[in-house]
Amino acid sequence: MKSASSERPAPLVPTAEAVMNALPHPVITVAEDDRMVDANVAAEAFFEASLAVLQRHRLQEFVPFGSPILSLVEQVRTRGAAVNEYRVDLGTPRNGGERIVDIHVAPLSEVPGHVVIMLQERTIADKMDRQLTHRGAARSVTALAAMLAHEIKNPLSGIRGAAQLLEIAASDDDRSLTRLITEEADRIVKLVDRMEVFSDERPIEREPVNIHAVLEHVRTLASSGFARNIRFVEEYDPSLPPVLANRDQLIQVFLNLVKNAAEAVGDVPDAEIQLTTAFRPGVRLMVPGAPARVSLPLEFCVKDNGPGVPEDLMPHLFDPFVTTKPTGTGLGLALVAKMVGDHGGIIECDSQPRRTTFRVLMPMYRGGRDNEKS
Repeated sequence: MKSASSERPAPLVPTAEAVMNALPHPVITVAEDDRMVDANVAAEAFFEASLAVLQRHRLQEFVPFGSPILSLVEQVRTRGAAVNEYRVDLGTPRNGGERIVDIHVAPLSEVPGHVVIMLQERTIADKMDRQLTHRGAARSVTALAAMLAHEIKNPLSGIRGAAQLLEIAASDDDRSLTRLITEEADRIVKLVDRMEVFSDERPIEREPVNIHAVLEHVRTLASSGFARNIRFVEEYDPSLPPVLANRDQLIQVFLNLVKNAAEAVGDVPDAEIQLTTAFRPGVRLMVPGAPARVSLPLEFCVKDNGPGVPEDLMPHLFDPFVTTKPTGTGLGLALVAKMVGDHGGIIECDSQPRRTTFRVLMPMYRGGRDNEKS
């Protein structure tokens, strides 16, 4: 007699081919001689050719002449490690012109010489573009800050001095008003002073900095002050090399990000801020002032489980004067973006309810070559 369990049909296990075809991103496998030996449905659509046609051609026949994807494939075969490249145009007359993609190439360890390529038509590249736009917005604040310094601070000095003179002969009731004038004048001066930081174009004094010491310093400050009731979780890569940076500015960057996270999780019962570091080889970006793409392998993240950033705010998150806080100035994240950019890095944000991540990507300290530059 058969048991009930033996009569139950075996669960369906999807094949690897079915899984690959379910992916929305083009994935192809390239053999040692650059022939395309496998491709999923998304790849067939991307290259506008069936798998049978793709298998009869080499990769270079379906990408622009001299495309970076070819050197990436060779690099993966040589190093035996995965690499990424962003904002690469794989457009050809065959697939309809400009096709900007992120490229992820990994070795197929079971078959020497074979590599797997995944293409993503829009991901982090868009965020990086926004980051460059933020830098443009910060530059516009530079001119505004210079104007404010001259047109506002000087008259404020006179207003404050007059209020102090009036306070000497004022009654008790009127004295509270003169103090209000001086306090508000001081507040505006501090605001202008913060904006003047944007116009500071002096070279940054940099040195090899242990990012974990910086994050620990920030965590200690936060835990003893504005984030004393919030749980911190730290996930650090202990093998991370130093970053060439100004330690004080890095502290200000991460103190701003942690303070921002603490305010975001303010009313959450299980409020938590997570600090992570990781080494991400392969992240390369064209930045202003650099003749070639620069490598940004050091990743530092500040994560929180707050309600998330409103979707309509995301495109302007690092722009000056953008804030949802009733008493906020909207300069904190703009200043963070400016400082990270001054160090040759980028910052971006991913946000969903209960999972917001501010990710800072920075270049690695390269010893003698960086010492010569600094």
